[in-house]
Amino acid sequence: MPEEATKTRDGGGGVATAEDTLTVTDNRTGETYEVEITDGTVKAMDFRQVKVDEDDFGLMAYDPAFTNTAACRSEITYIDGENGILQHRGYSIEDLTEHSSYLEAAYLLIHGELPTQEQLDEWTHEITIHTYVHENIKRFMEGFRHDAHPMGMLLSTVGALSTFYPGAKDINDDEERHMAAVRLIAKVPTLAAFAYRHSLGLPYNYPDNDLTYPENFLSMMFRMTELKYEPDDRLSRALDVLWILHADHEQNCSTNAVRGVGSSQVDPYSAVAAGVAALYGPLHGGANEAVLRMLSRIEKKENIPDFLEGVKEGNERLMGFGHRVYKNYDPRARIIKEHVDEVFEVTGTNPKLDLAIELEKRALDDDYFSSRKLYPNVDFYSGLIYEALSLPTEMFTVMFAIPRTSGWVAQWLEMIDDKEQKIARPRQVYTGERDREYVAIDERS
Repeated sequence: MPEEATKTRDGGGGVATAEDTLTVTDNRTGETYEVEITDGTVKAMDFRQVKVDEDDFGLMAYDPAFTNTAACRSEITYIDGENGILQHRGYSIEDLTEHSSYLEAAYLLIHGELPTQEQLDEWTHEITIHTYVHENIKRFMEGFRHDAHPMGMLLSTVGALSTFYPGAKDINDDEERHMAAVRLIAKVPTLAAFAYRHSLGLPYNYPDNDLTYPENFLSMMFRMTELKYEPDDRLSRALDVLWILHADHEQNCSTNAVRGVGSSQVDPYSAVAAGVAALYGPLHGGANEAVLRMLSRIEKKENIPDFLEGVKEGNERLMGFGHRVYKNYDPRARIIKEHVDEVFEVTGTNPKLDLAIELEKRALDDDYFSSRKLYPNVDFYSGLIYEALSLPTEMFTVMFAIPRTSGWVAQWLEMIDDKEQKIARPRQVYTGERDREYVAIDERS
């Protein structure tokens, strides 16, 4: 056995104790190896020393979808799925949604600390004055068909930003990084609102710098002939809370896409466009649409028992319940639920809310679902708020992308400074044929 296989070191550079290592015996050869354990993980490259002979490539880990693989170290978001805990930079999601605005939470994600009042004022000012987009972006958007999906439009225009800010390619320039963060957070709501207006054949509303971040978005979306749009405080606050809840969620599919594409050292606009593309998929960003379709199909409370029986028999799917990470009540769902009533005070009641509450109650009282730890997730109630705002379902994922931009940018910035990171290049297990004889085209059957 190679000497380095028996020597392990702890995180401080000293020799690790027996408790800090994993002993692995290769039954093919009888060789035994000790692998260092750090932060509850082992390095996949440490298994490359496990070989049948010197010509062997070495042992690899096989983990489709990265279900048990840590691809990075991060200080941004902490999730304890078993206990339903979500924290950003160590602050609980409950405290952030109760006391902070979305822009304050975005500052925390990107800078690592909550801002002072002076820092928040400067940050808010920077975001506000960069909400306008180049007129060529508007003309670019006008080229889409009237029925183009808003997420497709957002994906294209976010990617197009890289051509308007070529300096962003210098990812080692601190000022360029900062400006990319500001521009993305500022402009994505503008692009989202333009996509919505385009789908309705309405003229685009320009940003109003007198309004707050969520108020400005509502103005760009819904202002018609009024000289000054004045959104209801309850709606803008509910939107602020929703956006804090969606700002970042650790290494999910879209964040992994941003880090994977960003690892090539492409500009941040292109990396974030990759995140938008991943979020576009129905398994990631479209879950709240599926919840509304489910509630529409159930139609009334009397049908809930039969629906739940259909779920147990495998004939129906209970959308908005369960989560890849949370094995407890999603803390974001609990917070959203508290703000649903405020929204309906402004927009009017929605019978789907009563249906959703009853469905949740019956599912949680049923051993079949509680024993499987199927609790409501963030998507269960968020779609109801978006529907109350009269948004078409095609816009729901766009509403998700707006706040997630700050998380994507924070993750991109962290990755760029991480000395352990290289260009992403997963291995594969090749299962195809080898060494085949080439057959001329006129001899092929």
